[in-house]
Amino acid sequence: MSETEKIAGRVKELRELIEYHSNAYYNADAPEIEDDEYDALMRELRALEEKYPELRDENSPTVKVGGAASSKFASVEHTVAMQSLRDVFSMDEVEQFCADFSGAQFVVEKKIDGLSVSLEYTDGVLTRGSTRGDGRVGEDITENLLTIASIPHRIRTDAKFLEVRGEVYMPRRTFAALNQSQEENGLKTFKNPRNAAAGSLRQKDASITASRGLDIFVFNVQQVSGIEFDTHSQSLGYLAECGFPVSPEFTVVSDFAGVADAIEKIGSQRGILEYDIDGAVIKVNSLNLRKSAGVTSKFPKWAVAFKYPPEQKETVLRDIEVTVGRTGVLTPTGIFDPVMLAGTSVGRASLHNQDYITQKDIRIGDTVVLRKAGEIIPEVVSVAVHGGGEPYRLPEVCPSCGERVFRLEDEAALRCLNPDCPAQLLRNIIHFASRDAMDIEGMGPAVIEQLISSGRISSPADIYNLTEDDISSLDRMGKKSAQNLLAAIERSKSNDLYKLIFALGIRHIGESASRLLAERFGSMSALMEASSVDFASIDGFGEIMAESVVDFFSTVHAKELVGRLADYGVNMTALADGKENSSDRLSGLTFVITGTLDGMTRDEAKALIILNGGKASGSVSKKTSYLLAGENPGSKLTKAEELGVKVISLSELEEMINA
Repeated sequence: MSETEKIAGRVKELRELIEYHSNAYYNADAPEIEDDEYDALMRELRALEEKYPELRDENSPTVKVGGAASSKFASVEHTVAMQSLRDVFSMDEVEQFCADFSGAQFVVEKKIDGLSVSLEYTDGVLTRGSTRGDGRVGEDITENLLTIASIPHRIRTDAKFLEVRGEVYMPRRTFAALNQSQEENGLKTFKNPRNAAAGSLRQKDASITASRGLDIFVFNVQQVSGIEFDTHSQSLGYLAECGFPVSPEFTVVSDFAGVADAIEKIGSQRGILEYDIDGAVIKVNSLNLRKSAGVTSKFPKWAVAFKYPPEQKETVLRDIEVTVGRTGVLTPTGIFDPVMLAGTSVGRASLHNQDYITQKDIRIGDTVVLRKAGEIIPEVVSVAVHGGGEPYRLPEVCPSCGERVFRLEDEAALRCLNPDCPAQLLRNIIHFASRDAMDIEGMGPAVIEQLISSGRISSPADIYNLTEDDISSLDRMGKKSAQNLLAAIERSKSNDLYKLIFALGIRHIGESASRLLAERFGSMSALMEASSVDFASIDGFGEIMAESVVDFFSTVHAKELVGRLADYGVNMTALADGKENSSDRLSGLTFVITGTLDGMTRDEAKALIILNGGKASGSVSKKTSYLLAGENPGSKLTKAEELGVKVISLSELEEMINA
């Protein structure tokens, strides 16, 4: 093979790799490599295309922006292209950029790591919001963006039309809580806050987006009519006056020295910010100078993004701790000599599974290289020096119950399949009693741990056989507390079916999937008799989810558990029997629920709407048919009145169904 053929082959390989990882990052919200690894691939491809111009291609990733618009949403054609930024990786490159605009002012901003969106306001009212997509065509996600509290629905402005660009992100604390919840419920965790934000924002159900605690920073005026600005900093000041949360702590400087100081300051804050950043952005401040500088097919020439190198440090692996999760997965965690990384002390990091340990040849006593993936999750990059230990193998038996562990087909994890495993039991019952599941108020982890250790419960079903004496004998649980807990246990028996399905802790089945199952089958008996084909036919259900439900209910343990719960009087049917009162009378109608309803919870009202063919949304928009309002309705009522959406009471909803 000639040298030219080798180069052409490498260019082809790089383009395919970048396209694959770009799709995983932008469209699937599930990146497989770190940002610096992706950047290295892109830099290599760009260098080869510059050196060998005959290999350039207009469809190369080096000239394309972001991802593609999803077919799940209506497409939006951007009047002003939402371009990407040219990345630079050294201060020399930054200095050259500043020299190209000698004498100009620059604005230095944090590069927020999230999902880029456009917000359009007509006469001060938010009329449309969309994703960047490929820069030219994005997705209409107006309903989801309306659920983000920091995005103003209405602004005071003299502009007849205003389009701004911002970055939707997930705060670090919110991300940590979300991943903990996902893990406890046996669901897939998110790799970093950026992908959690993107996945949350691109949900078909706006109520899921609303529950994810997203936020936004606005950083640019895309287009405006009726107002003129001379500088970028002036436009940011105006947006702040309008009520937008603008690019945080942006700095206006007049030369390279000022730019360098601002970059250094932002870099020193990376570990202590409440949100993720993936660099610093340097922009020419003068809007007229921007116009004369122009743009390329992918980048504006008047801005660059400086990428910080990932911080890495060496430390010694002292031990590997193996824990058992709620779904039986054995998780190895490395225990290290603490080191400071991205502003925090790190002494522990997940080692994921045996494949990960074997691939990196991690052994106790090794000196390893640590970094924080996405500036937040500690991980082992490599082994620097072996410390003389033997290759590490995860135990062949469960460290909690001593039963043999198994590696299931298509899984990297080892799993304990013993349903009576103590480690799983505690986490299973905590989940069963949690608010989103059976909602047993007063039955927290401390109480459950005492009940298990004292032998009073060894199954979720045992909760319904507890006596006042069982509970009052626990630490800090007197007679009154025992009576309150028993009352909460009794109330939980009448929960809707979807809450019980979710409480069972079926792998891959979250609250939304539980609602779909309850809506589709109406009763626990019908659900248990259904086949994987029946499950797979449900819109929003995948093959893995279908198989997981079938596998769960095929076990003797699950059948016995459901049987005992039924014997204790736990409700086994969807609201109002799920069949008798189902209809299509609300078909084609979208409802939003607000306030406190008389005689019914909002979840029950939502289930009633879905049961009768309607759609329940989390936010009011022009597409909303009715606002179902109770006491203390809040801002949704104001929004409905502004848009002319009809407001109804619970009794009026019931009349619509029973007509």
